[in-house]
Amino acid sequence: MLRLVTIPISHYCEKARWALDRAAIGYREERHVQGIHQLAARRAGGGITVPVLVTPDESIGESAQILDWVDARVEPSLRLGGGSAAERSELHALCSRFDELLGPAGRRLVYVHMFAGDRKLMLRFNDQGVPAWEDRVLRAGLPLFEKFIERVLGIRPEVEREDEALVWRELDHAAELLSDGRPYLLGDRFTAADLTFAALCAPVVMPPGYGVELPQPELLPPTTARLVLSAREHPAGAHALRMYAEQRRAPAGVEPVVAR
Repeated sequence: MLRLVTIPISHYCEKARWALDRAAIGYREERHVQGIHQLAARRAGGGITVPVLVTPDESIGESAQILDWVDARVEPSLRLGGGSAAERSELHALCSRFDELLGPAGRRLVYVHMFAGDRKLMLRFNDQGVPAWEDRVLRAGLPLFEKFIERVLGIRPEVEREDEALVWRELDHAAELLSDGRPYLLGDRFTAADLTFAALCAPVVMPPGYGVELPQPELLPPTTARLVLSAREHPAGAHALRMYAEQRRAPAGVEPVVAR
């Protein structure tokens, strides 16, 4: 069976999970907490980031490349790419934009919110499905964990203001694409652009149906809850929620195995 090494709450890992689930490709998910994930990624044949998909032939350490790997193994009607050369170029550019801008900004923004809020709530959702010893280590070393995240993600005073502005710009960009009434970002078909956008929106829309449970607004601190509710009301945020409601489901009888 394929092995998918993840941080369970990571939205980049969610991209890979979603693509595998949608294609009914069986896999075993190996979940780790932040920091320890770097060791797991290297052992799996990747770099120091996750997801890493371990196949019989290779280890793939980028979420976009995992989507391409899945696409090469499904029937044309299920492919997330395809089309003419111009369509593929447009798709690649849009996915890369979300990967490089929306993904990092949304991730850093939610970490700032979580660090300012209820630590127990954060850990409850962050550590779903990880080995018990990793959960204990993270809880015991929480101050060191926060310093690690701040260093790795570049968290500094007031960065959340910049990130929130960037997130809204990306939501506005997606909404502009949808403003002509098209059902999906690039036209009449669900593509990697919709999957990437919806997954990377997760930190600010907290979609039901995500690969692990996410805290809903009623559980969040007031400032964070207001951010989530505003993002959900945005036309692009509503699109992300609709993609989860309509597209984020595995075929009947297909369930990933979670390794602990």
